[in-house]
Amino acid sequence: MSETKELLLSQFQYDLPDERIARFPLPQRDASKLLVYKNGEIHHEQFMQLPDLLPANSFLVFNNTKVIPARLHFTKPTGAVIELFLLNPFPNSQPISLAMEATGSVVWQGMIGNRKRWKPDETLKTTLTTPDGEVILMVSWFDYEQSTVQLSWQPETLTFAQLIQYAGEIPLPPYLKREATDIDRETYQTVYSKQEGAVAAPTAGLHFTPSVFQALAHRGIDHDYLTLHVGAGTFQPIKTEDVRQHHMHTEEVVYTQENLRNLLDHMDNLIAVGTTSMRALESLYWMGVKLINNEPKPFQLDQHYAYQLAIHQQPKPEESLQAVLDYIIEAKQESIVAYTGIYITPGYQFKLCKGIVTNFHQPGSTLILLIAALIGENWKHIYKEALENDYRFLSYGDSSLLLP
Repeated sequence: MSETKELLLSQFQYDLPDERIARFPLPQRDASKLLVYKNGEIHHEQFMQLPDLLPANSFLVFNNTKVIPARLHFTKPTGAVIELFLLNPFPNSQPISLAMEATGSVVWQGMIGNRKRWKPDETLKTTLTTPDGEVILMVSWFDYEQSTVQLSWQPETLTFAQLIQYAGEIPLPPYLKREATDIDRETYQTVYSKQEGAVAAPTAGLHFTPSVFQALAHRGIDHDYLTLHVGAGTFQPIKTEDVRQHHMHTEEVVYTQENLRNLLDHMDNLIAVGTTSMRALESLYWMGVKLINNEPKPFQLDQHYAYQLAIHQQPKPEESLQAVLDYIIEAKQESIVAYTGIYITPGYQFKLCKGIVTNFHQPGSTLILLIAALIGENWKHIYKEALENDYRFLSYGDSSLLLP
C-alpha cells in the first residue's frame, strides 16, 4: 500500500478556542447538534434526527466498553496525596475481563501522581465506607520502574469491579480541566455500556438514547456491539513533526462469533459509531489477513502492518472476516481477545467502514488523522463550518455523520 509522501503535524492543526470545548454535557443526550457531511456537502441537523439521515440499510457498529472509576487517591499520614490512574492490568496479556473479576488482589500498571512522595517499600492504606460495610484497601509498589502497583482489599470476596466502584473516580479527559462529579458516572458512559475496562469513553456513543434506538429500529436500521477498551493513549498528543513517527498506543478488543456473522451479512453498509469502533473494525480485516498468511500472533496488530502489503496481496474483506470466524469456530470459542495498535493516517484505504458517527476531536491528534484518512482534506472545511456554527467540541460536545 502506498503512503502519502509527506504527513506533517502542522497539516492537522486548527485553532480551537477554549470556550468551544464542552466541559459539561447537554441535559438531553440526543439534543446535540449533528453536522452531516455527505457527497461533499455539509448540512446541519440535530442528533435525534440521525435515523432519518443514515443511508438505507446502514448497519451501525457500537463499542460497548464501560469506563471504570480508574482514579484512586491515598492520603499519607504526612498529608501528602498520592494519585493512581490505573491504565491496564499487568501483565498486559491478561484479558481485562479477568482482571475485573479478580478477588482479593490485582496488579495494574498506572500513572502515579506525586510518586516522589511514595517510597518503594511503603504500603498505602484507606478505609472505605460502603453500603455493604467497611472496605479496607491497600496498595504497594509491585515494580517501581514499570509503574506497576499491587492492590489488595478486605473483604477479599469483593471483585475488583465492585471495589473500584467504591474506591475510584471517573477519569475525565485532561482537556476538560475539572474534577469529576457524581453525575459524570452516568453522563460519561454510553447508555449501552456493558463491558468494564475502559479509562476513556467512546464518546460518539454518548448521544444515543433509547428513543434514538427505537427510531433506528423503526427505520429497519440494525446494529451490533463489539468491545474495544479505550486506553489513556487516545489522548496522547502527537509530538513528532512527521506524524508517522508517533508511537501509537495498543488497546484490547474483543470480537465474538456473532460480530463476525453480522459483519459478513452487512459488508456494504457498515457505519462505525466512533473512532474506536472504526479502529476495531479495520483491525479485524488485517487480523484476518495475518491468519490467511499464516503469520505469527495474528491477533496482535502493530501500527505499521496495514501499510506493508501491496494491493494485489490483500484478500477481499469477506475472505478476511471469514478466516477470523473460521478460526474462532475451530478453537471452539465464542469470542477472541485481540490487541490493536492500528494507526490510520491519510493514505490508508478503508476495508470495512463506509462512514462514521463521531464527535469533533482535538487539533493535531491521531483522531484527526483518522478523520482525514476517511474524508481527505475536506476535514478542514468541516471543522471550520462547525466552529462558525457554534458547535461544541470534544468528549461532551456535538456530533457529526461523515459519509465520504
